[in-house]
Amino acid sequence: MKRFSDFSSEETPLDGAKVKLDEILNQEVEIIAFRLSESKFSKNVSGKYATVQFNTPECTLPRVFFTGSDVLITQLEKYKEELPFMTVIKKINKYYTLS
Repeated sequence: MKRFSDFSSEETPLDGAKVKLDEILNQEVEIIAFRLSESKFSKNVSGKYATVQFNTPECTLPRVFFTGSDVLITQLEKYKEELPFMTVIKKINKYYTLS
């Protein structure tokens, strides 16, 4: 018997407890998945925001954070074929970056 998930093209929401990005800075996290959406506020160049699903070595339950960082959005799009991957999110001056 086929499963709906085997042939569905529906995007499912990324689930997990919501966490502020600043709470996980400078910690190793595993980026599992991300989704890009159009932002209502357009405070960045791309006009998008990312919903990022992740977990940490200490907590393997999926969690999510939201960001409008153009640098993070660009990096996530560039390396999406590498998912999942481990990284540390750093804040350098006013910018967030994967390292």
